[in-house]
Formats: sequence, C-alpha cells, structure tokens
Amino acid sequence: MAVVGVGGLWWMLRTLRPTSAHPTDARTASPPVPQTWAERAPGRTRVLLTDDMAGREVPPGFDRRAFLRAAGTVAAVGAVGGAGARLGAGPAASGARDTLTLPSPAEAAPPVPTGVTFEVPGLTPYLSSNADFYRVDTALTVPDVPLEGYLLRIHGLVDTPLELSFADLLERRLVERRITLTCVSNPVGGDLVDNATWLGIPMRDLLEEAGVQAGADAVKSTSADDFTAGTPLSALTDDRGALLAIGMNGEPLPLEHGFPVRMVTPGLYGYVSATKWLVDLEVTRFADFTPYWTDRGYAEQAPIKLSSRIDVPGPFAQLGAGRAVVAGVAWAQPRGIERVEVRVGDGEWQDAELAEEDSTHTWRPWRWEWEAAPGTHRLEVRATDRTGDTQTSQRAPVAPDGSTGWHNVTVTVT
Repeated sequence: MAVVGVGGLWWMLRTLRPTSAHPTDARTASPPVPQTWAERAPGRTRVLLTDDMAGREVPPGFDRRAFLRAAGTVAAVGAVGGAGARLGAGPAASGARDTLTLPSPAEAAPPVPTGVTFEVPGLTPYLSSNADFYRVDTALTVPDVPLEGYLLRIHGLVDTPLELSFADLLERRLVERRITLTCVSNPVGGDLVDNATWLGIPMRDLLEEAGVQAGADAVKSTSADDFTAGTPLSALTDDRGALLAIGMNGEPLPLEHGFPVRMVTPGLYGYVSATKWLVDLEVTRFADFTPYWTDRGYAEQAPIKLSSRIDVPGPFAQLGAGRAVVAGVAWAQPRGIERVEVRVGDGEWQDAELAEEDSTHTWRPWRWEWEAAPGTHRLEVRATDRTGDTQTSQRAPVAPDGSTGWHNVTVTVT
C-alpha cells in the first residue's frame, strides 16, 4: 500500500510540472505539499486539488484535466490496494472498535424536533449517516490507533498536566450533541458539510481541570499521524459546547472519522478545530506556533461563514410547467439561521419556509414553492443569520478562510 501511495503521489505531482517556467519562479521551486482527499462513502472516493491551490494561481502549463485523470486512477488503485490490506492482517483499531461498547451519556441530546426537515425528494437528510458523512484530511491511509496503550496528553500552559487513557475518558461525564461540521474546502453550493449526533467529553471540563494559565489563547492539537491544528482557547471554553468526541451517531467513531478520539468544535472550520485521531492537546499561544494549514497560507482563525445551498432542483434539471418545489439547507454555526430567500433570475427575493430549528449549532432545511413558467431560469438563494447579517453575494474562493457567494442553479421548464 505504501508503494501505491508513494508511486501514485509521484505520478500525480508530475502532472503539476509546468511545460515551461522561468527557473527563478518561486512557485515551481517550492516542494510539493501533501494532497487533500475527500471520501463520501465506501467505493465513492473524491480526490481534490491541494487546499493550498484552491482558488489560487497554478504553475504555468498546469494541466488540470491530466491531474484529475491521474488522481482518479490512483484513487481506484488505492481502493483496491486498501481492500487487500484490510483482508490481510487488518488494523488493530478495527478490532478494538468492533468490541467497544460506549457508555450511555450523562446528558443525552434532546429528541429531534418534529418538523426539523421537509419531505422533499432529493433534499439532504437532516442527520447524515456515518457512511455518507464527508471526509477531508491529509492522511493517504487511515491511521491505526488501537485502544491498548492509547494516551491523550493535555499539557503546556496549565497548572496540572493530564495523561488520560481511553478507559479514563470513558469514566468522564459524557454528553451528546447534534453538531454540523463544515470543511473550509467547501465551495459555494458544495457538499463538504454534514450533520451528526456526537458523544463526548466537554472540552471545557478537561481544560478547567488542567487549569489554564494566564496568557494562553490557543490549543495546539496533534493527531497520531502528526497533523496539527490551532484552535482559539475561547472556542473550547465558552458555551458553544466543544467536545472531545468518542462517538458518532450512536456508535464508536468510525476509523475514517478519527477513532478513537477526535475534536468537534461548533462554529469553526474543521482545519482549525476538528482534529481526528487525537493524541495531544497543548495549551499555548498563537504567537508561539503555526499549525499545518496555517503554514500553507490558510487563516489562523476560521469562523464558519454564513452559507446556503439549493439541493432541489439540481443543476440543469428539466421541470414541467406549474408548481415546483425548491429546497435546500442553510447554516451559520453557532449563530443560527433566521431567514432564507430565493429568487428567479433578477426578480424579487421571496421568503422561503424554514424547518423547525433544532439548535444554532445545526443546519436548517428550507423550501419554497414556485409557479414555474416555460423557459430557462436561474434560481438563487441567500440566508440571514440571527445577528441580522445577510449572506454576501461577493464570490470568494475557499482559501484562505472559506468561500462566499450566493449559490445558484439553472433549470429548464417545459
């Protein structure tokens, strides 16, 4: 599998080589960076360009189509190789997960409210299954982190450093929360956003026990494969309910989603707040370190931007004249969604119907009924959050701190 990974990465990076470039061009002289992979479900793997390149200039002569063809081939070969590896010895973490029974939470999530979504074919489900939950990380292979010998260190600018085994974590006060996660790589209208029920220990409890010292403003988190992220200390200790998560949708974390332990922090993009395969938390200062993606040009702190998306109808859909339903989701964690509006072409904005709100930490489905007349039409959506801010129309790429702009789809009515 290592041969496949290294060989495939080398081949993919060859496609980035410019056909001609000035020898002093700093972009071509710099070393390649790891690729970012996004997996939606088994057998359905998406390979993205590096987050470094998203929305930026690429080297002269870069052939994007050739790169994507190469990436797709490598993904297919990697999937076969990975399946072969799993049929062999199998990861130690998988065996441990299969026998693990999680305790009941001391504080369970309230029942999902009636009316939290709409029965519209094609509308994204309110809760995402573990198999369908988006995956974006820098690991070409899933880290194998067994429970035996697992240790989480909490140290740095604290009065009492902690070292906690997985058994120690299971004895802590566990709470359950529904929280929507969003990736900074999500483009306008993209699907790198999902909602799940998480089980974990409040981060605030652990940091209070460790005793954070004056002057600290950040927590550096490190995964088992040495990925690092920097999270504002305030986001882990305020009322938003950040979790050290061990469960997802009623079962132990899937291996791909960070088993045995990960971070879940409402309101921040994942690259600064959702470290998987977590083994180390260092209370520190932003001035004293730079994490993985910040070193690669992304923003140090990354609040999730107000966004909305049209799920139904899809792009270039063919509709019959008459009443049609337009529907989708909107999110603004942790502020919450107050209003969603839809318009046809350059017409007036029309208020959509909102589903019942579960919490400000989860997305909110919406729908709008439209009397569709024959012709080709552009449908557009925008949202307003509970602070009164309305989604900007200005298009911005995912780098350095999240995309912006109104999502639209074009449909034909006959």
